[in-house]
Amino acid sequence: MVKSSKIEVKTKGNCHIVNITEQVGEAVAKSGLGDGTVTLFNVGSTAGITTVEYEPGLVNYDMAAAFERIAPREARYEHEETWHDDNGHSHVRASLLGPSLTVPIVEGRLTLGTWQQIVIVDFDTRPRRRTVVCQIIGQ
Repeated sequence: MVKSSKIEVKTKGNCHIVNITEQVGEAVAKSGLGDGTVTLFNVGSTAGITTVEYEPGLVNYDMAAAFERIAPREARYEHEETWHDDNGHSHVRASLLGPSLTVPIVEGRLTLGTWQQIVIVDFDTRPRRRTVVCQIIGQ
């Protein structure tokens, strides 16, 4: 059986990290499925989804600092030359992180570790309203 839903998230941009674990857990519970997987997919090309330990050092500093080292905001990006915008680094960062995540469901619950949360990371240069498709497959 397949159950699909959407999670709407308001973000601030610039590596803003939003914990969506609770919303995903609610979607899983509402599906009524006991065992299977939930796949989460960010609609758009300037945000990504992953898991982290959602704590202030990582959320407010470490992730942004790491992505700044990997794909600096002030570097030259052909994307910006093509589209005359300022978010080339956003596209590169989102591509590296990836737009989706799959989590196993066992006995109706997400199989996350004690300190593991599901997050969306918005790399764009402005606030956005993000849509995450939540597709649950199982029995």
